[in-house]
Amino acid sequence: MNIVETPLGAQAREPKTDAAAPLLEVVDLHTEFVTARGIVRAVEGVSFTVRRGEVVAIVGESGSGKSVTALSIMRLLPRQSARIPKGRIVFDGRSLLDLDDEQMRKLRGRDISMIFQEPMTSLNPILTIGLQITEPLKIHLGMTDAQAQARAVELLGLVGIPDPEGRLEQYPHQFSGGMRQRVMIAIGLACNPKLIIADEPTTALDVTIQAQILELMKNLSRKLNIALIIITHNLGVVARYADRVIVLYAARVAEQGSADAVFHRPRHPYSMGLLRSVPRLDRPRGAKLETIEGLPPNLVDGSSGCRFAPRCPYRIAVCDQEPPLSPTDTGGFSRCHRHAEIATGKITWAAAEGKAEITAATSAEPLLSVRNLSKYFPVGGGWRRDRVVRAVEDVSFDIFPGETLGLVGESGCGKTTVGRLILHLETPTKGSIRLAGIDLASATAADLKTMRRKVQVIFQDPYSSLNPRMTVGQIVGEPLHVYRIVPGAQQAEARVAELLENVGLRREMAERYPHQLSGGQRQRVGIARALAMEPSFIVCDEAVSALDVSIQGQIINLLEELQRKYGLAYLFIAHDLAVVRHISLRVVVMYFGRIMEVADRDTLYREPLHPYTKVLLDAAPVPDPTIEKGREPRLIKGELPSHLAPPAGCVFNTRCPIASQECREVVPPLEQKKPGHYAACIKV
Repeated sequence: MNIVETPLGAQAREPKTDAAAPLLEVVDLHTEFVTARGIVRAVEGVSFTVRRGEVVAIVGESGSGKSVTALSIMRLLPRQSARIPKGRIVFDGRSLLDLDDEQMRKLRGRDISMIFQEPMTSLNPILTIGLQITEPLKIHLGMTDAQAQARAVELLGLVGIPDPEGRLEQYPHQFSGGMRQRVMIAIGLACNPKLIIADEPTTALDVTIQAQILELMKNLSRKLNIALIIITHNLGVVARYADRVIVLYAARVAEQGSADAVFHRPRHPYSMGLLRSVPRLDRPRGAKLETIEGLPPNLVDGSSGCRFAPRCPYRIAVCDQEPPLSPTDTGGFSRCHRHAEIATGKITWAAAEGKAEITAATSAEPLLSVRNLSKYFPVGGGWRRDRVVRAVEDVSFDIFPGETLGLVGESGCGKTTVGRLILHLETPTKGSIRLAGIDLASATAADLKTMRRKVQVIFQDPYSSLNPRMTVGQIVGEPLHVYRIVPGAQQAEARVAELLENVGLRREMAERYPHQLSGGQRQRVGIARALAMEPSFIVCDEAVSALDVSIQGQIINLLEELQRKYGLAYLFIAHDLAVVRHISLRVVVMYFGRIMEVADRDTLYREPLHPYTKVLLDAAPVPDPTIEKGREPRLIKGELPSHLAPPAGCVFNTRCPIASQECREVVPPLEQKKPGHYAACIKV
């Protein structure tokens, strides 16, 4: 067998010369789960092929069967409850369903690797990161300890983890969520497999690291003929990297075809709705995001007609019959009775009505005023307690009543810490936070109790922030009893029902538990609980990052509607720049604990001044293959510096493309460069 050197310095098998034969072939795959409520048909009749060097994206809402399809290919389904009653999976000429466990173990990690969505459940908490990366290198490639150690350091550096040698001895709990995801990607790339299945590989990553990781994976795919399956709800990533797209809905293939065809000439109403739900950086803000109303069907119940029909605006009588997966004029396939009418333009997705609304401040006096805010965390123990992490350094901004301020930046820049300081969950090291004229640092217990009612938070993960042992009604009603907002139990029950209706949930949802709700419904419950306190200000910490495209649009529209109705102010913390542009009036860009730039939304996105803001915007993908294939993403150079040894001068100078010696010596102040436009850069 011939050996070729890879760009990562490892050895890989030379790919087969028969490029015409598909590497992976999935034929009529059915996967079922046996539950107490019946048989859940998670995958039904899914068929597709993946060729060597090809990037195939699988998209669709949660529960559509994307991850189950991947787990079926990997043979990682739970034996007690899952089964594959029908179908065929052929990889590199071998039928995977006919292999025994030992033969599959030899394939996994070596020939097929999978990058899982949730790294904390995939990494062993009692083993060091180094041991977990070197283990497959020793088992599959036969490397020595020294070779595996060197390779592990190289892999961690390539996925953007600073101080890789020191990090090898640390444990998963000592890494942030984004860092753990990078470790999972490093493990997946370690042996340069023939096929990589990446299940939401960049959900927890910033746009800059996301671009680096996906460029690395695509380069490997092209140079070594590695096939890549990306499962994601980020349509910008799909547009930038995918050759073909498979759209799943309710366990079936709704549409598949080339990326250009699916994005520009979709032939299924579900695909059309998904594409219209996405906020875009390259287009002006619309009146509101267009969404697909309703929820996917229950996969336990049998369905005799089109599964998308209950949510489809173009449903007709024939939709009561199951549509076949038919070839279309684009060279792809669509499971829609009316795909020919879509092709001729007789069916188009109607645009949202109304004009673009600007969420403007309703007062000249700020509701929240943050001045020179700093937060230092001591690290180490004993004589090393003098070492500190400067998580937030000299941050100042105002938020006015009825305004949304967007806060963006990479992981570790201090966004969430700022939110926790405002919520009084952390005590500032320096600086002041004034809410409605009250200084929270010197506030009395009574003042803080009042503040708790005025300031609420919507967390990133609604499932972990809701008590699983309480019903929705108890969760939403708890603050009503604690703060005696309503006089009695009957009034509290009526208020809970009203709150649920305000966030688009039926009254009977009050009797359910969090695990009985979808992700979007749980997020709505979190919003209802925040509203129960009758606040004037809400911190939204990555409130929509874990949601599907269509559900994300519903939640964003809901937040804007509630803001107009109740005059709420938001601090919207996110790393999705398109979402921030849609919902925010002004935007603050942070890097390494400091503010780099502040401006109104349209000005910042149209004319960014700071080099870091420009890099962020260049790295953000646009859901349009024509635009993405015609440009090279401007990847950020250099490594993220260590918080224990911050760079002198401007904190961005180690990665800035225009840094000079002066930038390495002088800390640039945040100055007004244009009316209402502030930047911390001496080069502007």
